[in-house]
Amino acid sequence: MTADPDMDDELLDDETLQKLQSLEAQAYAAFDEGDLVDAAALFGQLVELTPCIPHLHYMRGLALKYLRDWPASLQANLQSEQLRDAFDQATAWNAGIAATGAGDWVEARRQWNRCGIAVPEGEGPIDGNFGVACVRLNPWSSGETVYMRRLDPVRARVENVPLPESGFRFGDIVLHDGAATGQRIYAEHMVPVFNAMQRLQQSDMATYAVFVQCDAAEDIAALRELSLPGVGLVEDWTHSVRHLCLRCSYGTPHQHGQGDAEEDDGWARERNLGIAAQGRAAVEKLMAAWTAGGAGRRLDAIEQRDHPLQDPEPGQVWWLGEEEEEEEEEAP
Repeated sequence: MTADPDMDDELLDDETLQKLQSLEAQAYAAFDEGDLVDAAALFGQLVELTPCIPHLHYMRGLALKYLRDWPASLQANLQSEQLRDAFDQATAWNAGIAATGAGDWVEARRQWNRCGIAVPEGEGPIDGNFGVACVRLNPWSSGETVYMRRLDPVRARVENVPLPESGFRFGDIVLHDGAATGQRIYAEHMVPVFNAMQRLQQSDMATYAVFVQCDAAEDIAALRELSLPGVGLVEDWTHSVRHLCLRCSYGTPHQHGQGDAEEDDGWARERNLGIAAQGRAAVEKLMAAWTAGGAGRRLDAIEQRDHPLQDPEPGQVWWLGEEEEEEEEEAP
C-alpha cells in the first residue's frame, strides 16, 4: 500500500494494512488483465477506505476512462487533482479526455490550459487545427488505421473512408486517447497513431463499396477529381486495403488471380472503391459520369451495408501501444 502523506502507517493495525495492501494488489491485477469493471470497483473501495490518496482516485479514473464512463472518470480525476500538492500531467490529460467525452467544454478547456495547450476560446465544442494524425478504429478488434484531422487534443474528424465493417464513416467526429500508440507516414513526415475511444458525432456520409474495372491509375484519378453534390470522398481501397477480398465479402462475381491485388510491377484492372456519399443516387450519378468519360471504364456493382459500432469485450487490454503489445507477446 502506498502511504498516504497525511496518514501514518503506524496508526493502522497490521490486519488493516494487510487488507488494504491486498485490495490494492487485486485492483492493479484486475486492471492489468483488462477486468475494468472489477478494477474500478476495487479502486472505488480503496478510495472509500483511504480517501486522501490521490493515485487511487487517478487509477479509478483510468479504469473508468477505458470503460468510457466519462462523467465518473472526470470526477475521479478531479478528486485526484484536488488532493495533489503539485500539477500532475497524467491526471490533467485524463480529466481533459473525460471532460471532452462528457461534453463539459468549460472543464476541457481548463484542463488543456493547465497542460500548457492553447485552445480556441468559447463555450461550445473546441474547433481548432491540431494537425493530421492517425487513429486506430476499434483498437480492441480489427484496429483499422485511418487518417484524421485533429480539432483539439483528443477529438478529430475522420479523413478516410473506413471499411463498412468498422461501423465508422468518413467525417465522423471521434474521441481518441491522449497517448500515441505508434507512428505512420503522412506526406513524408511521421505522425502519431492514437486509439479511438468513441464516436462522438456520426457523419451524414454513408459508406458505399463500389466495384469497378479500368485500365490505368489515371482513370481512378479522374474519378477522384469529379465533384458532385452529396459525394464526400472517393478512396481506392485496392491500393490502401490489402488484407481481405472485398468482392468476395460482398458477393460480387469475379475470378481470383485477375486483379485481386496490385502487383509491384503492374496494374490491377479490378478496383475496389470506398465512396462516402449522402445517398445511393449521388453515387450512381458519379459513376455514370465517370464511365461515360473514358474508354474501358466499367461499373460492376454498388453495395451499401450498415454495421454497428463494436464494443470491447471484458479481459481485453486494448489500450497498449504497439511496442508494449510486442513486449507482452514476447514475454515468457
